[in-house]
Amino acid sequence: MAEFLTIALADIIVPERLRIVEEDHALAISASIVEHGLLNPITVRRTPPATKPFRPFTLIAGAHRLRAIALLDEQQIEATIVDADKAEGQLIEITENLFRNELSALDRAMFVMSYREIWEAKYGKVRPGNRANIAQLMEDEAAAGFSKHIADRLGLSRRSIVYAQQIAKSLAPDLRRTLRGTPVADNQSQLLKLAAMEPARQKKIALAYSEKHNLGKALALTDDNAKAKEDHSAQDGFYDRLTATWERADEKTKARFLEHIGASIEKPREKLPSVSEIVGGGA
Repeated sequence: MAEFLTIALADIIVPERLRIVEEDHALAISASIVEHGLLNPITVRRTPPATKPFRPFTLIAGAHRLRAIALLDEQQIEATIVDADKAEGQLIEITENLFRNELSALDRAMFVMSYREIWEAKYGKVRPGNRANIAQLMEDEAAAGFSKHIADRLGLSRRSIVYAQQIAKSLAPDLRRTLRGTPVADNQSQLLKLAAMEPARQKKIALAYSEKHNLGKALALTDDNAKAKEDHSAQDGFYDRLTATWERADEKTKARFLEHIGASIEKPREKLPSVSEIVGGGA
């Protein structure tokens, strides 16, 4: 059963978070607290005695609220204390964040993947027919796969869970870090396309995007096929202009051109060489 207490900030361990605390967000919350008070207590669990350095409580959810209270120079905060171990605490943190509308598609994907990893580390891999997990999942859920379980648990559609796992699993870490906080991070369709690309190209895109801050330009710079096609098209254009100019020139101008490129005519010819002969080195 949960307890509701007012606890000291100095008594709270703040572990590494799945979601980085944004200072602007915390400042906005602190302004709201001044006007309305803390509407939602933070969630903590009791810290195991063996933890060093020891503090009585470990934060589960509410890092932005905790930071907001600290910005107001308050020494205490209202908290809900739940009975949970480390893994259960992480699952609670993820569940709470997944219900928040301000999450980007990229952050949501990472939370979904983390939820799966933590759940399976605690209860075992979810596989069709894996009866060892029946105590945690109904048999039909296990047969359907983890996406159905997490969709039902978190109130998200099964398709959104599948997409989130595809993004989190296949998006290269470098690209993930580069895109976080950008408009692309909330474009699920674009994230899925990027996740389907080869890891090597994703790393190139990350570098290009960090310089150009434009995904279209980053994609163009890293598309070897497109660049080759562009170069080929440019040369085709040069060739077409050369041949058109050659056809318009008179014989004297053509002779001057041949002299310029070092071509020589050893004996008179009835007609001047064709463009293909010149390009091919013929005389």
